[in-house]
Amino acid sequence: MPVRVQEADFDVGAELTALRQGDPRIGALASFVGLVRDVNDGSGVSEMTLEHYPGMTEKALTAIIGEASRRWAIIDALVIHRVGRLLPTDQIVLVAVTGAHRGEVFAACQFIMDYLKTRAPFWKREVTSEGARWVDAREADDQAADRWHD
Repeated sequence: MPVRVQEADFDVGAELTALRQGDPRIGALASFVGLVRDVNDGSGVSEMTLEHYPGMTEKALTAIIGEASRRWAIIDALVIHRVGRLLPTDQIVLVAVTGAHRGEVFAACQFIMDYLKTRAPFWKREVTSEGARWVDAREADDQAADRWHD
């Protein structure tokens, strides 16, 4: 269950093909791609920089995937998260999950993304028309993750 934190962009189609690897057990694949928007909290965003703790970030992402695989019958999962300087329309994150049935992979994919937003050590700095600012965690992200508590 691969996890990659990288500066380079990724090819969604190639990544999903590789994740499937022609595995005949896979009946469903769900994915999510997060993109840089040109506006946040009412301000225009010209660029963002994502920072992380190398090693710690990958460990946190691996733990999140592990939790998803304990909760749902998934076959494989992939998380690719970019760091560094990003511009509007750039891809930030890919979360993909494979399994036998759509319900399992939809739930696991959403869980991984919700937990990634609240539990993975990333920091986001945006450049806006009002200047540069660090972006605080959103209450909506915490609420999304909270719904998965047992």
